[in-house]
Amino acid sequence: MAELAANETLGFFGRDPWWLVLLKAVFCFGFLVGTVLVAIVWERKVVAWMQLRIGPNRHGPWGLLQSLADGVKLALKEDLVVKGADKVVYILAPIVCAIPAFMAFAVIPFGPAGDEISIFGTRTPMQLTDFPVALLYILATASVGIYGIVLAGWSSGSTYPLLGGIRSSAQMISYEIAMGLSFAAVFIYSGSMSTSEIVSSQQPTWFAVLLPVSFIVYIVAMVGETNRAPFDLPEAEGELVGGFNTEYSSLKFAMFMLAEYVNMVTVSAVASTLFLGGWRAPWPVSTFWEGANHGWWPLLWITLKIQLLLFFFIWLRGTLPRFRYDQFMKIGWKVLIPVSLAWLVMVASVRALRNEGYGFGEVVLYVGAPVGALLLLGLLRDVLKRKPEPGSEARHGEFDPMAGGYPVPPLPGQQLPPVPRRRSRAPKQLQDALNGADHSEGS
Repeated sequence: MAELAANETLGFFGRDPWWLVLLKAVFCFGFLVGTVLVAIVWERKVVAWMQLRIGPNRHGPWGLLQSLADGVKLALKEDLVVKGADKVVYILAPIVCAIPAFMAFAVIPFGPAGDEISIFGTRTPMQLTDFPVALLYILATASVGIYGIVLAGWSSGSTYPLLGGIRSSAQMISYEIAMGLSFAAVFIYSGSMSTSEIVSSQQPTWFAVLLPVSFIVYIVAMVGETNRAPFDLPEAEGELVGGFNTEYSSLKFAMFMLAEYVNMVTVSAVASTLFLGGWRAPWPVSTFWEGANHGWWPLLWITLKIQLLLFFFIWLRGTLPRFRYDQFMKIGWKVLIPVSLAWLVMVASVRALRNEGYGFGEVVLYVGAPVGALLLLGLLRDVLKRKPEPGSEARHGEFDPMAGGYPVPPLPGQQLPPVPRRRSRAPKQLQDALNGADHSEGS
């Protein structure tokens, strides 16, 4: 029955005339660009408010045209191509980075799949397209976009951009695994990979409530996937000058900025679609207003959810410092992936038991008891085999400035080792004078 319902829902797509398909594509492009223009001003205003600054207030009323001023400034800057660059790849890299960011938005639903709205007399769903593997399409386009960053770092012919590109590739590998595992839990619970079907299955409860671990893992992974603070390691200014885009200027640099913000909007829309009910109105509104999920109103709800997630991006940037690279990779491989795997096994077990007709109490007994036992055994193992903290034995003794393989500051009670110095070549009298000795004769 679920398969028949999915086929019936997907049957609403592919029937639009060519001019309506083109109009929807232009709307998706305009929605993304307009949201990016708003997000840039909003980010600068919010971060200024958090840091007790004024923020942009010169261009337009209350500084609202700051995004346009930034775009004009970047367009009028001198466009440079460094001599050591692979020119073809160097020029194509920003394009490869920007285009997939727009492509992923094609399967985001803005409203019900049924013929809910009329555009110039033609009934059509509020979505450009949809198909049975729409979320795999989103993962594929996101992966292609990372190639633009890697190729930009390699083609620049410089050390810092190359390091930024390598970091980006490692970041993509580690965080897309966790993101895919969080998607898999949604697939199991909804029984579909279609975005419109996933939104339809979140009635009456959103998946953020039913699958909280998957939601948290996806939120962390989407920040790492978009290279945003505190996970902006590919363009760390303090370490890599500017990372993969160090050698870029003018419109090519603007395309990297555009791709970053468009990716933020896209992953926020995906999070809204998978976990926050998509175009559905939030719970208090949907209880007393029957028409909240019909007509053009769903466009308002998904836009508000996207803006709230964009505010979350800005909030992180204004409050958290940048992670160290080993900490960043440890979170991806040692925390997110194991937690996602364990959670996926538990979700699959619960769904299998419920499909077999087991009650809630039996499911809790068969799934919750083994999970609780494993957690208890892990806790006991940590307590019994707890290792001393690194450097605790040397806390009041010798100080190792490279403890753990990276520079560390001294702990309380530790003394810095003496710095070896060569003997001064200055005359002895000058040394004594600098030391405060009195060499006046006859004293």
